[in-house]
This record gives sequence, C-alpha cells and structure tokens, in this order.
Amino acid sequence: MMQSLIPAWVWPLLAAPFAGSFLGVLITRLPLGQPVVLSRSACPQCGTRLGAAELVPVVSFLALRGRCRHCGHRIDWFHPAVELAAVAVAAWAGWAETDPAWLWIACGLGWTLLALGWIDLDSFLLPDVLTLPLLLAGLVVTVMLQPEALADHCLAAALGYLSFAGIALAYRRLRGREGLGGGDARLIAAAGAWCGLEALPWIVFASAALGLLAVLGLALTGRAVTSRTRIPFGTCIALAFWVVWLY
Repeated sequence: MMQSLIPAWVWPLLAAPFAGSFLGVLITRLPLGQPVVLSRSACPQCGTRLGAAELVPVVSFLALRGRCRHCGHRIDWFHPAVELAAVAVAAWAGWAETDPAWLWIACGLGWTLLALGWIDLDSFLLPDVLTLPLLLAGLVVTVMLQPEALADHCLAAALGYLSFAGIALAYRRLRGREGLGGGDARLIAAAGAWCGLEALPWIVFASAALGLLAVLGLALTGRAVTSRTRIPFGTCIALAFWVVWLY
C-alpha cells in the first residue's frame, strides 16, 4: 500500500546521486585505462583510501566542507557536479516519462550518455566499453518493448555507423588527418539502435547544430577557430540523442 502511494519518479531520483558517484569514477578512470571496479577511491593528494562515510554523494562533500579529512586538500567540485548532473537527468526523465519501466530505462540511457558526453568534453574520447554495450542495449530494449520495430532499429544503427565512418574516411583521404572519430560513428549507431530510422536524421541535424553553437561559443570567447580546432562532437551527439529519444 505504501509503495503505491510513492510516485514512480522518487526511486530513480533517490538512486541518482549514487549513480552519479559511479559515473564520476567512469569519467576519471576510463580515459586513463585505470580499473573501475577493483580499485578503491582515494585522496589524489595524500593517497589515503576513503571510507564509506566519505563517499556518500554530495552529503560527504558538504560535511567535509570540500576538503579531504586526512590532509585538508581541496576536493575537486567535479565530484558533486557529476552527482547533481545525474540527479538532473533523473528529474528530467521523471518529468518526461510516467511509465515506471520506461522511466528506469530513460535514466539508464541518460546516465550513460552523461558519462560519454563528459568524457568526450574532457578528453575527446568515446570509450568502446560504453558505446558498444549502449548499442546492444538499444536493440535489447527494442526487442523487449517494441519487437515489431527491431528491423527498423537495426537498419538505423547500421546506416548511422556507415554514414559517419564514410565521412571520417573521406575526410582522412582528402585532408590527411582525422576529422571525425570512430567513437562518434559508434555512438550514432547506438542512437540508431535506440531511436530508429525515422529519428536518426533529427539526431544528426541536432548534433550538427550543437556543434556549430559550440564553435560560435568558442569564437565569442575570443578563441581562434580554425579548421584544426577540435570540438567534442560526441558530447553534441549524446545531448541530441537523449532529447530525441525522450520526445
């Protein structure tokens, strides 16, 4: 009876800070090739391993006033920022989705895209350990919830990958350097697996528009923008993917 009185969106919202804490581990360790599960968290300054009381999302940061309990070194705001971003993803999903099954799926997708977008923003990488399972998960979700759309979603995944891989190959041949990473092609393939063929052009268009806005933002801040200026296009794909899938 009590469970029926609690809205479905409450549980993902409560889980979000802990999901965000794990996402922080992924974001910091995957680009460096460090172990994610087997290695315990420690202070980057003094190396002291952190106890459970020091790892409570957001609360520990506030209780410690943003400093390591052992050496007093300032804790990077990155950690509570990721945790709060995960809460924002859950809140957005809860506002857009009312069905409990779809809500948890939306949160899982949003949290994964948050990690991918953040990693690409920081290091211009989209790790296969996230993009490839995301692609497979899109097809599994389609089989579970929309089995009649599986062929469409498989075709969208293949078309998305081949189109981006083809653009990357053509650019490399013409300009003699990388212009579009392989991770971008795998992420757009995952978008096709989740969203289907009809939605794929909208994701590509929105990603390109966000990329142009990023370039404009760099120009407005006074940075020189040339043909060699790197843009975290995977971050643009991740945001477009998330919004199109939700709506």
